[in-house]
Amino acid sequence: MLSRHFLRAKALQTIYAGVCNQISSADELVKAFDHNVMRLNDLGLYQLSTLSQFTFTAERIMEVEMQKFNPQQKELDYLKRIADNKFISRLESGFEFKQQMNRLSIDWSNHFDIFRKILTQLKTSQQYQDYAAISDPTFDDDRNLAIQVFKIMMNDNALRSIIFERDLLWEDDFDQVAQYVYMLLKECTEENTNEASPCPQIYDSRNEKDANDFKFARKLTIDTYNHIDDVESMIKKHLQNWDFDRVALMDVLLINMAVTEFTCCPSIPERVTVDEYIELSKEFSTEKSKLFINGILDKMLIELRVAGKVVKNERGMYDPAIDGDVPPEDN
Repeated sequence: MLSRHFLRAKALQTIYAGVCNQISSADELVKAFDHNVMRLNDLGLYQLSTLSQFTFTAERIMEVEMQKFNPQQKELDYLKRIADNKFISRLESGFEFKQQMNRLSIDWSNHFDIFRKILTQLKTSQQYQDYAAISDPTFDDDRNLAIQVFKIMMNDNALRSIIFERDLLWEDDFDQVAQYVYMLLKECTEENTNEASPCPQIYDSRNEKDANDFKFARKLTIDTYNHIDDVESMIKKHLQNWDFDRVALMDVLLINMAVTEFTCCPSIPERVTVDEYIELSKEFSTEKSKLFINGILDKMLIELRVAGKVVKNERGMYDPAIDGDVPPEDN
């Protein structure tokens, strides 16, 4: 489920921490990268657990309402529909889902009022009004409502703050992971959601694409870290009227990662690599970094081509229509 762009960002963060902390062991670097990715599953599970707590809150409030002398039937009907959501009930009945919840010891019991507030907010929303107009909601109807509830909860500042407290690094990844969870929820059907279903995960090693992308990013992390000194000398050659010590560390690392892709990833087109690291520079470095990185990479790419260090297979072959420049003539 994780995109290669997002995994490149995790690799960048790992390399940056490795340089700052002067990590010398490849094993230690690998462990740091693995942790950076695996903790995204924990964040996703925390986000997913809010759906269970939401229906649990509706059930508890409904029990209190039913004890009143003259309970409002409309309110009871609303709470019962939320509490009996077929999709959420099926999701939380999964054996693996329960295991993961127990592993993380997720407990929302001290935050009942937040979920009560969101319940009240949902009741007046157009999404719920459309759902309430359905006399006998299907599994898909319940799933679609649950997805809308999830979106509301992920935008609730109080709920976000509580999750951030569990891990300070989760704040940076929260919205991206929430988007991934949202996509996973949309893929759930009545046929593939049951007690034996795998728990939805941001990174699932059982998925071939996930496993391959993870291996790519992990190797990128190690290869980049191992060749930082070599690339540094190349960067210095192409600096004009600029001292290397004045170049931002993040920019140096982004250039290093791009060079690693140029030389070690034969299936990735060169222009794709350049565009990826320009985009990452917008996220992690200064406003002017994209221009600097683009200029340096263009010069270094020509040098690497001439030296025969850029070898691309059929999938990653140079394409003038993409690159927009003329490759150097063969010597």
